[in-house]
Amino acid sequence: MPPLTMSEKILAKASGNESVRPGQIVDGSVDLLYMHEMLAMALIPFGEIGTAKVWDPTKIVVTLDHWVPPPTPEIAKMHQTIRDFCRRQGIQRFHDVGDHGIVHQLIAERGYAHPWDLVIGSDSHTNMVGALGAFAAGIGATDTAAVMATGGLWLRVPETIRVDVRGTLGRCTGAKDVILKVIGTTGDDGARYAAVEFAGPTVGALPMNERFVLCNMTTEMGAKVGMIAADETTKRYLAHNGIPFRPISSDDGATFAKSFAFDVDGMGPQVACPSNPANLKPVEEVQGTKIDVAFLGSCTNARIEDLRIAAELLKGEKVAPGVRFQITPASQIIYRQALEEGLIEIFMDAGATFTSSTCGPCFGGHLGTLAGDEVCISSTNRNYPGRMGSPQAQVYLASPWTVTASAIHGEITDPRKV
Repeated sequence: MPPLTMSEKILAKASGNESVRPGQIVDGSVDLLYMHEMLAMALIPFGEIGTAKVWDPTKIVVTLDHWVPPPTPEIAKMHQTIRDFCRRQGIQRFHDVGDHGIVHQLIAERGYAHPWDLVIGSDSHTNMVGALGAFAAGIGATDTAAVMATGGLWLRVPETIRVDVRGTLGRCTGAKDVILKVIGTTGDDGARYAAVEFAGPTVGALPMNERFVLCNMTTEMGAKVGMIAADETTKRYLAHNGIPFRPISSDDGATFAKSFAFDVDGMGPQVACPSNPANLKPVEEVQGTKIDVAFLGSCTNARIEDLRIAAELLKGEKVAPGVRFQITPASQIIYRQALEEGLIEIFMDAGATFTSSTCGPCFGGHLGTLAGDEVCISSTNRNYPGRMGSPQAQVYLASPWTVTASAIHGEITDPRKV
């Protein structure tokens, strides 16, 4: 058998083949399907299929995350429709408002996905879960309906791009700066339909919360999936779920379509400028840019470690006059951690706003959209025109360090100077 990459191994297993090759079409048996409000959009094609029941309710997870709590009667009705469907179908892993979270974070922290799994999600940032050693890919409403009905999905085996990262990052610099650097090099379509595999000693030393950031933003490279080998760090993260751990990595001699090597030794904070995640500049080149809004949230950078960074910088400080700083945890579990650690008090004393877990501000749908003449620095993953509200708004992407430092000073600020 030829040496295989991680994505090839998982798709071979899911399709019952000994091996697969890039470009091959396979029918994969799905280990986990997860959905948010996209479920409501999938119900029409699901009904047209003519199947009354989902293929396996134990392999489906649903949460509400885009509009929480619902801002309009129409969204409230959508949530009601989703609740009713999950109840009728016997979907036990439905996380309603109060037990919710941004779906990718919820899947990871609840231990629902594992190495070797074929994971399908109804959202483009499903890639994030690949940090656990799974093949995790996002799909649209029609394909979601097909998976709900059959438990299967045809997939083209992607080529694999290897990204090797070496070196010790500078102060106030993390995985967000690394992935912005990568995207700035490859472009926002440089990995179209590829499996992006991160490797190297820098990646191996990253904790899980940082690994999630790398895989999450492979979506902004155009990738089908982002992946990191499942190792001892992965095993420790998943230890609480009681599932036997099976490591996965690419074979020696596996074929990669492209390889990139990044030396990040001493690299400082990076900022993606409007209106493309690949429009990258070192923070020194954009510092001093006035802001109206700072946002710390989303599936990319709203874990407890990110909130601790913000609290460390904010303690004893104040958000700059005229700036709104919104902090949105990625899940209710993280919300509770922030409460228990006293972080919320620090945020409120500084003049920041702390909200329920939701995707809302990230996609410009709820709880903090931008007006046309506003400038925002955000820990989110996209800054295309209109992403966070008005198409005329200007959005800069940066790490929690840079976002928080900028909120304090009212302009884009190098966090190493705070």
